Formats: sequence, C-alpha cells, structure tokens
Amino acid sequence: MEKDNICYKTYVEILERELVPAMGCTEPIALAYCSAKARSVLGVLPDKVLVEVSGNIVKNVKSVIVPNSGGRRGIEAAAAVGILAGREDLELEVLSKVTDEDIAGLGAYMEKVEITVAPLDTPYLLDMAVTAKKDGSRARVRIAQEHTNIIEIEKDGKILFEKQAGEEEDCDAPDYSLLTIEKIYDFADTADLEDVKAVLDRQIAYNTAIAEEGLRGDYGANIGRVLMEEYGDRIENRAKAMAAAGSDARMNGCDLPVIINSGSGNQGMTASLPVIEYAKELKCSREKLYRALLLSNLVTLHQKTGIGRLSAYCGAVSAGAGAGAGIAYLEGGDLKVVAHTLVNALAITSGIVCDGAKASCAAKIAVAVDTGILGYKMYKKGQQFYGGDGLVAKGVENTIRNIGRLGKEGMKETDKEIIRIMTE
Repeated sequence: MEKDNICYKTYVEILERELVPAMGCTEPIALAYCSAKARSVLGVLPDKVLVEVSGNIVKNVKSVIVPNSGGRRGIEAAAAVGILAGREDLELEVLSKVTDEDIAGLGAYMEKVEITVAPLDTPYLLDMAVTAKKDGSRARVRIAQEHTNIIEIEKDGKILFEKQAGEEEDCDAPDYSLLTIEKIYDFADTADLEDVKAVLDRQIAYNTAIAEEGLRGDYGANIGRVLMEEYGDRIENRAKAMAAAGSDARMNGCDLPVIINSGSGNQGMTASLPVIEYAKELKCSREKLYRALLLSNLVTLHQKTGIGRLSAYCGAVSAGAGAGAGIAYLEGGDLKVVAHTLVNALAITSGIVCDGAKASCAAKIAVAVDTGILGYKMYKKGQQFYGGDGLVAKGVENTIRNIGRLGKEGMKETDKEIIRIMTE
C-alpha cells in the first residue's frame, strides 16, 4: 500500500488513536477521570458527589479492583480516588500519580464524603456524569461514547463546554469504514515501519510487563499461572497464559499500564501477547513481529467497529480472532489463510457474553486465544466452516458484518438482562 493512499494514512491515524496507555480496567479509570475533572472544575474537594452511570458502566466497574485505591472495588471507590488524588490531565492514566499518602487517606475521605450512585437515563451504552458539590457550588462533567470523550462541563448552572455525544459528531475521528481485511493485510505487509514503530514498541513493552507481573503475583483466579502449571510450556498454551496473566493482573488492582485496543486493555493484551509469544517461539525478526501486530490490532479494531465499545458480546472474542490472524501471518499465511482463520474462529466463540469486568475475563481471554489458534490450525489442515453454517456467510467481510449485527443489535436485550441479574 502506497504511503499517499488515503487508507494508509487513515490506518496509521487509527493505530495512534487506539493503541494508547491506560492504567487498570478502562471503565473505572474513565470514571476516575470524569470525577477528577469534576473536582478540577469545582476547584475544591467536594463533600457531596452524585455519580450517574449507564448500565454497562455498572457492569464493568462493580467487580474490579481500582488501581491505587488500597484494594477497593466499585463505583464509589473509582470516583473517590479520582476526586481525591486523580490527575485529570493524564486522562486514562489519571491514577498513575497517586501516592501512598493519598491511598492512606482515601478511607477517611470516603467516610466523610457523601457519594450517591444513580442510573443515567441515556441511549448510550458508555455514559457517565459526575456532579461534585461544596458550599453551595456545584460542577458537573459528563463523558459518553468514548472513555475520555467529555461532552458536557457545567458549573453553577453555566455551561462551560458542550458537544454532541454521537460518534458521528466526532469530526476529528478517522474513517473506520475504510478498514477491510484485504486492505489491512496489504497495509501490514507493506507499511513503512518507521510510521508505526513507536506505537508497537510501546505495546510490546507495556503488555509484556503486565503479563509477566500477572504470572509472578497473586491476582484474582491466577488463570495464567494455572495454565502454565497444568498444561506446560507449549507455545499454544504459553500464548494463552500470557494474555490471561495480563488480565489477571489488570482486573485485580495491578497499577502497571497496558496498551489498549478498542478502548479495552483486555482486548489490547489479547490481540498482542499471543502474537509476541509466537514470534519468540518462531524466532521471527522484529520486522515480522511488527507486521503481525499491525494485522492483529487492525483486524480486532475492524471487528469491533461494527459492535461498539461496550456490548453483551465479549470483546475478547474479536481480539482472540485477531491474534489468530497475526499468528497465521507469522507462520507465512497469506490473505486467504488469514481470512479463513478469522471465519473459523468467529464461528466457534461468537456466543461468549460479557458479564462485566472481573477476574473471569482472564479465562474468557484464554478461550478466545485458543479459538484463534484453532481457527488457523483448522485451515492449515484443510478444514473450514462454510457460508450458511450458522452466522458464517460467504466472504470474511460478510461474516464480520453478521457478528457485528449480533453484538450490537441482537444482544441488546441480553445486555439489559445481564445488567438486571448483576444488580438485583
């Protein structure tokens, strides 16, 4: 693909926009960011806070440990630590500068401040608003659609900033509709690596570091360590274990940052760590690894474009299929192999539901990576699923479109029921 091609420039812009660092699970971090911003607008520490959230924010915040919160979980903890010690200028790394003194004082602040959590009536799955009050003054900040997309800032009844929440209103966003498997493969195979090297080096370093920490430490259900202890050092298992271990750590309070994909650290790790492990095993060059990561990341983003940031559809499925595509590329697979790998993988695991961010995400990641690998190995052996087999349609783009429709439209009621079950 030529560098002056509109797709080339767009793909580089998408990667720079999407593969960014975040600390902890993205939804509680976004809430901490929103809360820190509200405190900043108010100008003082509030003594009353109203946190309004959509159902999917409840789902993805209630069960994970908030980094640098002293092991606390949930909406109140995320809001409180953001208000007390968050650096709103750091966005998704808002809690990266929290000190031991801040953590020690968090419990006393949470006892003193009145934090009320309420449902937010909204058409958006990702939506939150924090209203901070003190001595008759109030400030309100609202984020919607994207984790750092502030759409409203208000102080004492005066609107300081306001914009439309819909993603279509984001004039600065690159055109994700230009993503196709054929063009992604072409880009990954021919890109000038100097244009993407910094982004990919950071992904390799950050995500490897948290995965290694997940294997060393005691986090959640320790899925990564269980996999290594029970199934050994075969590359297929190691690829699953590293991705799972990163999630073990991230879902359970580790303060190391990750490089996200589609707004999710779990998806960022799932799309990258198996590919990194396979590249080590195969003794691939750094260039080959970069190109495989370009493929896995963009394939994951392409799938998620039709689904959206949050859904009842588990995002690890998309990222695991993306990882399978990257592994196929490392082993010399051409466009046809990559396309069939994706279709095979999506035919198997497209029924995994997202019931919120928590320790079991690591196990779902392991399953998704295993399926991505199986999808590739099936095609290597001359086996595949065909159009008409369930959600599989003739042509990889049609299959991706079907899965997107399932995740975005078909699972709306499933999402509502999951949230009802989780909050009863």
